[in-house]
Amino acid sequence: MDKVYVFEGKTSTEAIEKGLKELKVSKNKVDIKILEQEDKRSFFSILTPRVVKVEMKLKENVEEKEKTHKKVVKTEKISNEEIDKCIENLNKFLDEFISKLPNNNLKYTIIEESNIIKIDITGEDTGYLIGYRGEVLNSIQTVVSNIASNHSKERIRVILNIGGYREKREKDLQVLATKIAGTVIKTKKSITLEPMPAYERKVIHTKLQENDRVKTHSVGEEPYRKIVVSLNK
Repeated sequence: MDKVYVFEGKTSTEAIEKGLKELKVSKNKVDIKILEQEDKRSFFSILTPRVVKVEMKLKENVEEKEKTHKKVVKTEKISNEEIDKCIENLNKFLDEFISKLPNNNLKYTIIEESNIIKIDITGEDTGYLIGYRGEVLNSIQTVVSNIASNHSKERIRVILNIGGYREKREKDLQVLATKIAGTVIKTKKSITLEPMPAYERKVIHTKLQENDRVKTHSVGEEPYRKIVVSLNK
């Protein structure tokens, strides 16, 4: 059953705008139903605050659509020549990039596994390369991903790890998921998490699949897409 959201406002327009803003979607991606009309008010109700409620339902689950799409699209295997060229370009970039950093004694390794390039940067004082909740790290990953795919017909997936951040973040997210599930079960109220990148949402989804008392789905559009954890009725 599709998730239904209810929003309130002084007018239907205000309620709808509030809902679209919270769900981070455009109006054409939701079905809207006004639950309480803006009727004329009587003399005795003039001092009562006006509340108009609207119901919103997402027209489709984008993540499920993506999963289905991945099942039918066949990705061609990337040739060894393309992989070698990709690693060569990444080596050149990383050598120059690290040489210009304040602590240019950092080391890196590049490993290819099943068409996935894994880059691991290690050393002291790498916090500024990670940033708040990995924001800087994710920006650098976008750059190296573009460099990796520059001379390839297929998109080459790159996973960048700095100072062991990915492992630490995954453990933190799993702990967070468990705590959120406990709160949802206790209060019987849904909880919407802050926006997260796709790989972090996957950690939450995967962890909570172990708990049959709650369910998860994502709402909004990138880069503001976020997870909603609710009771599994």
